[in-house]
Amino acid sequence: MVSVGIIANPSSGKDIRRLVSQSRVVTNQEKINILKRIYAGLVASGVRNVLLMPDYGRLAITAAEEFEGPLSFKSLEVFIRNKEEDTVDSVKKLVDAGADAIIVLGGDGTSRAACKNIGEIPLLPISTGTNNVFPYMIEGTLAGLATGFIASGQVTDKECIPRYQALSVEHSDGSSEISLVDVAISSEHYVGARAIWDISTVSDLFLSIAEPYSIGLSAIGGAIHPVGREETTALHLKLNHSNPRHRVMAPVIPGHVQNVGYDDFTIMTVGHPITIDSYPRTIALDGERALVLREGDSATVTLVSEGPWTIDPYKTLRAAASKKLFNLQ
Repeated sequence: MVSVGIIANPSSGKDIRRLVSQSRVVTNQEKINILKRIYAGLVASGVRNVLLMPDYGRLAITAAEEFEGPLSFKSLEVFIRNKEEDTVDSVKKLVDAGADAIIVLGGDGTSRAACKNIGEIPLLPISTGTNNVFPYMIEGTLAGLATGFIASGQVTDKECIPRYQALSVEHSDGSSEISLVDVAISSEHYVGARAIWDISTVSDLFLSIAEPYSIGLSAIGGAIHPVGREETTALHLKLNHSNPRHRVMAPVIPGHVQNVGYDDFTIMTVGHPITIDSYPRTIALDGERALVLREGDSATVTLVSEGPWTIDPYKTLRAAASKKLFNLQ
């Protein structure tokens, strides 16, 4: 039986950046409404089995209780801590359960957590966070339709499920992480509130996606040398906040177009690591500080081609139309 997994982050779109910018707030009720629209799209595309990540806001479960349609829902058995690990553990359960596709509601950070153990399962990330470079800004019904067509095998075109590149970060202590959009090296000594909102602390910036229509750290690279999500190169920027060689303007946080100074940039290619050995430093992954460099520590940042298989909803729906999947007779 075809099954689709649902990951809905109740904390996305609610971090400290609401206090320092005009970032939107996506309420839990709106997320529930989005989920009900997703469920409707899944039904229309032939899906009947949906697996839900439990969360403290009961988002997916409440949407399931309120949804009127022929879907069978099952909540995963996951210990909820209201942390990133909830998503990581839930994806492991979805992989074990044989999910054919996974839909994720959140921002770049939620998508990153979902991709840690997703393997070959295709992902459709939907924007409900602060920095939404990786997720798609798409209506829930359409997201459900696209995911259902892919999960059920009705659309199999390779261009509808591209495998995007990513940034691999390896710490000298042996740990490793993946970042889908950006890696920022900050002079802040502690993880703290996690979210990066003050770029004056950032010295180095690595970007696997850098479009001028992005928001967040990615927008800096987009203003200098755009890189699309399907390309096989990335950017390494050396920022300079006191006496830079160049300046650009970029919307680093919603509602604020900032003057950003930099000295130089280089083009990264797949498989060529760059070492960071300054300390003390913190390393932010997709906008959130996650790793600490102390005396004697170092880390490498490498562009890799083994990122997540990601459903492109626009190409998928076009393919569905060309295959007459919307025809009723």
